[in-house]
Amino acid sequence: MGPLSVGFGLEGAVVTLADGRQLAVKARARGACGSSLTLEAYMLGELERLSDLPVPHVHYANDDLLVMDYIATDGGITRSVERHAGALIAGLHAAKRARFGYARDTLIGPLHQPNPESDRWVPFFRDYRLLHMARAAHDEGLLPASLLARIVHLAERIEQHLIEPEHPSLLHGDLWTGNVLVRGGKVAAFVDPAIYCGHPEIELAFATLFGTFGADFFASYQERLKLQPGFFEERRDIYNLYPRLVHVRLFGSGYLAGIAATLRKVGH
Repeated sequence: MGPLSVGFGLEGAVVTLADGRQLAVKARARGACGSSLTLEAYMLGELERLSDLPVPHVHYANDDLLVMDYIATDGGITRSVERHAGALIAGLHAAKRARFGYARDTLIGPLHQPNPESDRWVPFFRDYRLLHMARAAHDEGLLPASLLARIVHLAERIEQHLIEPEHPSLLHGDLWTGNVLVRGGKVAAFVDPAIYCGHPEIELAFATLFGTFGADFFASYQERLKLQPGFFEERRDIYNLYPRLVHVRLFGSGYLAGIAATLRKVGH
């Protein structure tokens, strides 16, 4: 048995079975509170069932324990990994889904992510991503009232900034470097999803927030799916308000400056 890096009140281990197979085990730390590991298992299972995205297969889960395939890694994100990831994420996004939201609420990290099924994307993003996370951060004393008011002002005019996609797409939902496992110059697996059906642009925006993917990823992606004009200039920044607000709730005030800068940039 060896250690496995996990977070948010969890403990992890890599277990080697008698036949040589290795499993990754997550367990809730003693006395820790938080989200159910059953829901993480559900999200991984949905990606495995509905897409060709590589994810660990889940063998067992309950609220306090998750057992899945261990994915061996041998490096970080290179240009070849970016190109492979671009093709994989484009394949995920290309499949048409019926409605925005999902059949049940999900999680981003340990935080609740509401997913009422909806026919339009922009109101869904406004109400159940931007305003939901901003008001939760404010209620927890982490987002100043002045910034909340500016976010509400943007939300009231969000139709001036965002566009509807051609169709809803299934999203991984938490596409940053730590959730991309690499082996042999390719993506071995995507882990720790935060699934729902939405506009691919919110996923692509998040992939740039912490420098996870760059030009090679987007070149590969756009060989399969084209981006509409204005994504990099404005919409990316608006969509990244959501993960910035998530990080305010999880890690504190260091992320407030980025929120304020975005609001200034888009005139709010």
